[in-house]
Amino acid sequence: MVGEDGLGRCVWAVSHPLNLHYHDTEWGLPVRGEQALFERITLEAFQAGLSWLTILAKRPAFRTAFGGFQPEAVAAYADGDVERLMSDAGIVRNRAKIEAARTNARAVLALREHGGLDRLIWSHQPARTPVPRTVAEVPTSTAESKALAAELRSYGFRFVGPTTSYALMEAIGMVDTHLVGCHRRGSSGQYDD
Repeated sequence: MVGEDGLGRCVWAVSHPLNLHYHDTEWGLPVRGEQALFERITLEAFQAGLSWLTILAKRPAFRTAFGGFQPEAVAAYADGDVERLMSDAGIVRNRAKIEAARTNARAVLALREHGGLDRLIWSHQPARTPVPRTVAEVPTSTAESKALAAELRSYGFRFVGPTTSYALMEAIGMVDTHLVGCHRRGSSGQYDD
């Protein structure tokens, strides 16, 4: 879709200014590092069943509520912290997802003995990326996202199914699902298409 600025974009990007900013400045760019990846996993888990716009709008509150997504801080959350978060209207108040964030933080710490979260996630990068011309051509899961989800679950992660894992892969630039014609296509620098 061509915007008023003459730039082609993925259709979802033009639905709201927050989506537009996220699309043009962050989505699909490579994300590395434990804390940044833990934030993305957490936000993708909270997004399950909701619109991404809901999560984007609440992202600053999520960062505050979850201690800047420092894995050590979230891993140390006690049941009282879970109750505190359940009363925080700034975030999505879903007990299972809040508890999953704590569980996943603990899994991130345990993964340090096995090469770390960054290594685990990026080891599932496919050799090729999709080249979608339409939204219908964008996969919702792949063999790689299924393998990533399975490996994350084997380390104790929760809310990391194949679809959520694929959304993570898109968000962190492991795959490039910007539509052909989108001015951000190829911005990850990960593929030669």
